[in-house]
Amino acid sequence: MKHESILILDFGSQYTQLIARRVRELGVYSEILPFDAPIRTAESKELKGIILSGGPDSVYDENAPFPKHDPLAHDVPVLGICYGMQWMMHELGGNIEAAGREFGPAELTVTERDSVLFHGMAAEQPVWASHGDRVVEAAPGFRTVATTSAAPLAAVENGEKALYGVQFHPEVMHTTNGTELLRNFVNGVCGCHGDWTIASFVEESIAAIQAQVGDGTVICGLSGGVDSSVMALLIHRALGERLTCIFVDNGVLRKGEADQVLGDFRARYHLDVRHASVADRFLDRLRGVDEPERKRKIIGETFIEVFEEQAKACGDAQFLAQGTIYPDRIESASVRGPSATIKTHHNVGGLPERMHLELVEPLRDLFKDEVRRVGEQLGLDHAFVNRHPFPGPGLAVRILGEVTSERVAILQEADAIFIEELRAAELYDATAQAFVVLLPVKTVGVMGDFRTYENVVALRAVETTDFMTADWARLPPEFLGRVSSRIVNEVRGINRVVYDVTSKPPGTIEWE
Repeated sequence: MKHESILILDFGSQYTQLIARRVRELGVYSEILPFDAPIRTAESKELKGIILSGGPDSVYDENAPFPKHDPLAHDVPVLGICYGMQWMMHELGGNIEAAGREFGPAELTVTERDSVLFHGMAAEQPVWASHGDRVVEAAPGFRTVATTSAAPLAAVENGEKALYGVQFHPEVMHTTNGTELLRNFVNGVCGCHGDWTIASFVEESIAAIQAQVGDGTVICGLSGGVDSSVMALLIHRALGERLTCIFVDNGVLRKGEADQVLGDFRARYHLDVRHASVADRFLDRLRGVDEPERKRKIIGETFIEVFEEQAKACGDAQFLAQGTIYPDRIESASVRGPSATIKTHHNVGGLPERMHLELVEPLRDLFKDEVRRVGEQLGLDHAFVNRHPFPGPGLAVRILGEVTSERVAILQEADAIFIEELRAAELYDATAQAFVVLLPVKTVGVMGDFRTYENVVALRAVETTDFMTADWARLPPEFLGRVSSRIVNEVRGINRVVYDVTSKPPGTIEWE
């Protein structure tokens, strides 16, 4: 089945992934490409429209991002957002000026009630703005349909050519009617029907896996995280016993992790899971290391080494399956050249080349929330589907300073108490991610009649829908008090508990 597709050209906006997610929420497949990439979609997709993202540049900057392949020349509707609108106006003969800076909430007034973009909406509505330049003269053939105090041309339309532009961000939740505006463009202008569903994705993925692998066999790393768990179940649904999973116990996992993953996936889901118990090797190599990037590199290199050993023991596997998801690929690719790469993910690196195995990545086009929905479709237990994210290097990057078996044990116990209390208070699903950080700090305390000089831990809990921005969770004080009391009383080696109230930005969710 050929699905409808909306293509998004990325000019460097921090919100580009949100555009793609909002379009997919409308039941339409969306794909992100760098601004200078050729305009193309997968063979199974029919291009129905193009969205030009925002970005931090001015069209007058010396190195401003200009597409190498004209997105206006493909006979499909185009929507420009912020920089995307400014580039479109500049390209077609409009006028942009470096004035009218507008950051944050703004009040939009719809001036033309027959506007296609604002069909069915109120005349006054809050939007989220983030721009330094503004359009002061629309290109020929365009009319202004909305305005704000700082942007007299806040939205423009050329209905004859199906070209549209907005000087605000409809993709963020702060724009109250943003989803409706995108719906008006995707469904109303582009004519999409919303035929892309998780059920259809599962069915088509199973067929694609079977076609790629043929009579071959597949190995994969199974960590128990949602991505690897869903990936393993999807491939098992397609290939059955021709899948072998490897669980690497690296010594920096959560308390009881190995028993839970091995027990559930062997007994409940009937997967062939091999257990590589190699904690001593990882901890030996981490001894004396306190720099976070060095920790990541050591863990990554050692994982590859162990996985290679296990793969050889599995015999004649020809394929390696990875739980790579769409944000991994987007963030590991450069939008503006090598300097703009956000980070290189462990799933988008050198492992396959070294092992000479062909990659199978059935989740490579999905966002995290879509992966969870696939898991539900496949019958994955709620405890795995809604499990909070866990970093690839595990507790090693939640232990600030040197990683030792003793410090791992302390953090495992404290973290287990925090998660147990969150579940008991029915707060676990209300937070997007929660964990404990062991600090390289000791403080004086009093326990009974004795002086103590022991470790400090920080509790971290955030609320977010996309993990690109996050706010610290307002957990009840009495709950925090209960968690603190249990940790100090039950975990030997901790005498002080603090709570992190930093949002992202300026902080990050993880501490390292």
